[in-house]
Amino acid sequence: MGLNTFLNYIGTWTLGSFVLIDLLAATTNAFNGAILATRRDHRRNWTTIGIILMAVIGGIGGGVSRDVLLNALPGALQNPWYLILSLISAVLALAATRNMSSDRTRRLFDFMASFSLPWYAIAGTQKALALNLPVIACILIGIVGPTAGRFIIDITCGVTPQQFTKGEWFVGTAVLTSVTYIILDALGLASANIWAASILAWLVGFTFRRLSLYLKWEEPEPWDQDRFHDDSTKVPAAE
Repeated sequence: MGLNTFLNYIGTWTLGSFVLIDLLAATTNAFNGAILATRRDHRRNWTTIGIILMAVIGGIGGGVSRDVLLNALPGALQNPWYLILSLISAVLALAATRNMSSDRTRRLFDFMASFSLPWYAIAGTQKALALNLPVIACILIGIVGPTAGRFIIDITCGVTPQQFTKGEWFVGTAVLTSVTYIILDALGLASANIWAASILAWLVGFTFRRLSLYLKWEEPEPWDQDRFHDDSTKVPAAE
């Protein structure tokens, strides 16, 4: 990459730039992806390269899925900093958690996931609004960005994707963040100061996610599923 090209990429990192927000989301998600791949419930004898690849998937997977849905060339294929920063984040995550207990690793993952999830939701919502999509489509794109990378990692690890299991409002946080940003955009704050609107929406999503984890708020199930798995309802075997 020539000096002029490098300077052009740096030039896109202006305050309030969509690229900067998207890079922030991708980088932190890559950090999470490396941690997730090493967790006991996801570990499948991965090699170091395998974990790094998993981290890259976690980092850019959401953005690539989002851009494909929007019929756009994925930013990660146009700007090399997505891959560069995702690789650096993966290495940092491996180094940071090398001698860390499983409990501390889980707390670090929960914090970083809470940090990155709203950013990706905001980036997706921004891009959908710029294309003048309907509100419901903007919310959908806001969900895809922060969750698609985790979906791919879970499927690869043979784990039920987090989107479909009971947990502390994983998808709900993305929805709330997207709706908050849409409201701020409708009020004119996003057009006046994109960073002010983004930070406010991020604070709403981050706070909600952290409270959900701390207070053990979970998505409600549609019915009491335990009764369908009650052993007492089984017919006794013939003697």
